[in-house]
Amino acid sequence: MKKGLKQTVRAILFLAMALLLLWLSFRDIGFRDLWATLRRADYLWLLPAAVMTVLSFFIRAHRWNLLIEPLGRKGRLINVYHAVATGYLANLIFPRLGEVTKCAAVSEREKIPFDKLVGTMLVERTVDVLTVVALFGLTLIAGKTTTGSFLSENVIAPLGAKLSSSALSISLIVIVLLALVIVTAVLYFAMRKKLSDKPVFRKLYRFTDGIIDGLKSIARLRRRWEFILYTVLLWVVYLLMTYFPLLCLDSTAVLGLDGSLFILVIGSFGMAAPVQSGLGAFHWIVSRGLLVAYDIPLQEGLAFATLSHESQLIFIALLGAISFFALFGRKRGKILPSTIIDKAS
Repeated sequence: MKKGLKQTVRAILFLAMALLLLWLSFRDIGFRDLWATLRRADYLWLLPAAVMTVLSFFIRAHRWNLLIEPLGRKGRLINVYHAVATGYLANLIFPRLGEVTKCAAVSEREKIPFDKLVGTMLVERTVDVLTVVALFGLTLIAGKTTTGSFLSENVIAPLGAKLSSSALSISLIVIVLLALVIVTAVLYFAMRKKLSDKPVFRKLYRFTDGIIDGLKSIARLRRRWEFILYTVLLWVVYLLMTYFPLLCLDSTAVLGLDGSLFILVIGSFGMAAPVQSGLGAFHWIVSRGLLVAYDIPLQEGLAFATLSHESQLIFIALLGAISFFALFGRKRGKILPSTIIDKAS
């Protein structure tokens, strides 16, 4: 199967999964009542949320540039910003395609090796995951157990029950997989001298070396405190991006920053689902979370999730399209899709 066709089929499958999740989220809702709720919303509060979206892209671009700098080449901030925005646009088409896209865009415009950029991107994503874990921990330490109890009752406990019923088989699978990974890694590096003579392996070794070099960038980071500051600032902006849409509806406006933090944490789990930009998964987990934690009717919770998520999709689509053409224009833009398909395969 050709690479382009393969990616298209996978994108359609993930979209079908997203549509299924949307159906599960909205199946018990009367659409007339939902539409009436959306008509009463104050959409002006989406404007500051849009401003926060643009600001988050610039913060993320500057933070990523701090990781790129130890590689010996620093990208121009405006180009890195456009790459970040283009990456978010790509995530609307295919889950996690954005990571490949933004690395390919910076590599194309700034002439920085793609594999090294992948290493810095992996560091960035790891920091984001650790930040979500830290936020979850802070909500528990501060006594705000709403997040913890909701996830425990609706995610962790059911998952644990399923895992415990087949613990032996899962343990065997994990052991076998770990053994395969270890053996493969040992053979891969032990036979490097012999395998490097073959073009395919030579290219593969060059790629993995680049990723490892990129991962090392966190150890060589010159402005660590600035990186930490921008990480904190980024998540403060994400909190405000969650807070402003709450003000659109009377039922959610009373939740304040505490409710925003709750939605930010559980919404992150929804956005991590393997569907285009968390479509369906975000709606389900946020609406059910608001119902369980704050007694907000499912209809109101879904109205908020729809306002928040779909407004973000529109902002991202507009900003991403502008950034794509700013980077490549109509003619040069043809280069990027083929590069992305090649790198993502």
